[in-house]
Amino acid sequence: MEQVPPALGRDQAPEAAPIPLPRSPGEIITVLAHYHRAEIGRMAGWRDRIDRTTNWAITVVAAMLSVSLSTPTAHHGVLLFAMLLVLLLLAIEARRYRFFDVYRARVRQMERHYYAQVFDPEPGPGSGWMGDLGQDLRRPAFRISLIDALSRRLRRNYCWMFLILLLAWILKITSAKLQPAPAAEPGPDLIHALAAGLDNAALGPLPGWLVLGAVAGFYGWLLAASLRSIRRDRAGEDGQVHV
Repeated sequence: MEQVPPALGRDQAPEAAPIPLPRSPGEIITVLAHYHRAEIGRMAGWRDRIDRTTNWAITVVAAMLSVSLSTPTAHHGVLLFAMLLVLLLLAIEARRYRFFDVYRARVRQMERHYYAQVFDPEPGPGSGWMGDLGQDLRRPAFRISLIDALSRRLRRNYCWMFLILLLAWILKITSAKLQPAPAAEPGPDLIHALAAGLDNAALGPLPGWLVLGAVAGFYGWLLAASLRSIRRDRAGEDGQVHV
C-alpha cells in the first residue's frame, strides 16, 4: 500500500523550491542584458536626483543675487546666507552621489569586462569581475567617502556658484552705489578706504575683519576640498568620462 506523507504541523513549512539558475550561455547572456538594463535605470534615477539638487542650487544663487544687488538697502548678509544654503545643497548632493556611484561602478564593470570584450576582445583577467560583482550585490557598500563625493561635485559644478557669490559679495561691500543712503555719498563708485570696506562687511555685532576672515577661511576650505580627490580621479579606470 502506498504510504501517504504525514501532514505538516503549524510550525513546519514546506521546503522552498530551489531558484532556477541560468545554465546555458544563452540564458546567462539574457540575465546579463536584463541586469544591465536594470542597473542603468537605477543609475539614471540617482543621476536625475543629482541634477535636481544642482538646479535648486542655481535657483538659490540667482534669487539671492537678484535680492542683494537689486537695491542698496539689501544687506550683504543675504549673500552670506546664500553661501550656507549652497553648502547645504552641496552636502545633500554629495550624499546622493555616493548612491549614484555604486550603480555607476556596477554598470562600468559590465561594460568594461563584458561588453567591451564582445566588441573588441582582448586578453583579460577572466571572470573574476563577476565574483566581485556578486559580492557587491550581497553586501552593497559605498565606494567613495562623503568628503570625496563632496570634492568631486564641488569641482564639477559648485565651485563656480561659490565663486559667483564671492564676487557678488565683494562687489556689495566695496561699491558705494550698493550701500545704504548714508554710505552712498557722491564720489567714486568703489570704496577705496580699507576701513570703509571693513565697516561695510560688518554683520550685526560681528566686526568686519572677523566676517572677512571667516569668509576667507571658508573659501580656503572649499579650495582644499576641491583639490582633495583630483589625483585619484585622474588615475581611475573611467578615464575622463565621469560625473
